[in-house]
Amino acid sequence: MAYRTLTRDEHFQRPGPKRILALDGGGLRGILSLGFLARIEELLRRRHGAPGLRLSHFFDLIAGTSTGAIIAAALAKGLAVEEVIRLYLSLGHDVFRRSWFREGVVRARYDEARLAEQLRRLLGEETTLGSDSLETGLLIVTKRLDTGSPWPLGNNPRGKYFQAPPGADWISNRDYPLWKVVRASTAAPSYFDPEEIVVSERPGRKSVVGSFVDGGVSPFNNPALQAFMYATLDGFRVKWRTGAENLLIVSIGTGASDPSRTPAKLAAEGAIKALLALMDDCAALTETMMQWMSTSARARVIDDEIGDLGQDLIGPSPLFSYLRYTLALTRESIEPIRSGLSDGEIEALSAMDDPGNLETLRGLGLLAAAQQVQDADFAPRFDLST
Repeated sequence: MAYRTLTRDEHFQRPGPKRILALDGGGLRGILSLGFLARIEELLRRRHGAPGLRLSHFFDLIAGTSTGAIIAAALAKGLAVEEVIRLYLSLGHDVFRRSWFREGVVRARYDEARLAEQLRRLLGEETTLGSDSLETGLLIVTKRLDTGSPWPLGNNPRGKYFQAPPGADWISNRDYPLWKVVRASTAAPSYFDPEEIVVSERPGRKSVVGSFVDGGVSPFNNPALQAFMYATLDGFRVKWRTGAENLLIVSIGTGASDPSRTPAKLAAEGAIKALLALMDDCAALTETMMQWMSTSARARVIDDEIGDLGQDLIGPSPLFSYLRYTLALTRESIEPIRSGLSDGEIEALSAMDDPGNLETLRGLGLLAAAQQVQDADFAPRFDLST
């Protein structure tokens, strides 16, 4: 099936069905989501008879939080998933090096300089959020710590803050360095120091510098709901049509951590783990909301009481078609696709910063994707056209 590749602006503005890819945060567990992405890319290539198809060709908007922001930006630049996997493995081993100098809970565990260097190399030091090198829509979720507000930063050319009018003292979002935006989204508290971005400046006045941290400490570690709002709320000026026939949202997780992990013994460590648990709660709420608003071939059982919401719908008709892929990092979920891991090895997989887990998580992602991601999940109405 022949198809025409679109420019970023065509992805945003061309009429017809729209496709959104949303990528969760989760530290180095992002390698698991890349297993699902590899399967999706392979499936779409076969479906369209196009071995060179990239996810930037298929999806009109790619959204990411934290590690998902790294992957989203790389995909939006037109990289194939296999290229992203190689770069991600290199980044993971280089950045997440433990140092005795950073032990404890007062300093960030890792040096953000290594991460910044890797991001500049991956995305280009001169590449901005508004760069033409981005082949499709991109949405990065971060949080501005000094104002306490989530900042979804996108490259929609019609966006209110994409380009500042003459005389404005704020800096256009399109001019933000892309590597800084992504670094901001990955600045997880206790793991990395915040990222500073100049957001306003005027000659003769002091510049306003925003302090940004991981978007995962907002409600949008799973950015699917934020991506839906960005695409459809009037204020964001994207204005895509809702409806199961008009909008497909594919959401990829980084592996749901095991809630029965050993509790922390230190108060500060316990506070950090409580924050991570709150992030998991927000992600679970997002999944519930997404299933409540949509029709889904992959609806999962949320809990024993409400089930998979198959009999529930928030409005008179679905607002979008929805696919969610992830893997719970528990023996119950892992054993059917890979046996032989010890209890200790499975418990360790929930860590977000252990490079020793990369190959195991990568394999689990590929195995889970082969089981979960099926050609029939993708309705023909969302296929690419000439």
